[in-house]
Amino acid sequence: MLQPKRQKYRKSFRGQLGRLARSGSHLIFGEYGLKSLSRGWLTSAQIEAGRKVIAHATKREGKILIRVFPDRPRTAKGQGVGMGAGKGEIVGYLAAVAPGRILFELAGVNREIAREAFRKAADKLPFETKLVSKEEK
Repeated sequence: MLQPKRQKYRKSFRGQLGRLARSGSHLIFGEYGLKSLSRGWLTSAQIEAGRKVIAHATKREGKILIRVFPDRPRTAKGQGVGMGAGKGEIVGYLAAVAPGRILFELAGVNREIAREAFRKAADKLPFETKLVSKEEK
């Protein structure tokens, strides 16, 4: 499970998701990328599921790069706990995803393999995505 090694504060506020991605919106390392078209929260389990599916679909050829990291803690109170008594315990970590953010990149595979791998990975994600490539620019 992806999570930060250390943080200044254990629990944090969620913040706003009301902007377009400025950083992380262009391909840097790979030839193909999976770009988010809407905003939302991505859990570490969803990132890992996408990575596994891409590795399986490409038969571990090429290089997979994960461009998002879950650094915000997600808290939840226990089942049947009443209102009040403070914030709940940390149950996982989230990555904030804005429209235009590159989630995964692939290098060293052809377009058909990348398209199929990203189609399968998009089924594991909670928002719409599209395939982008360096050739399109």
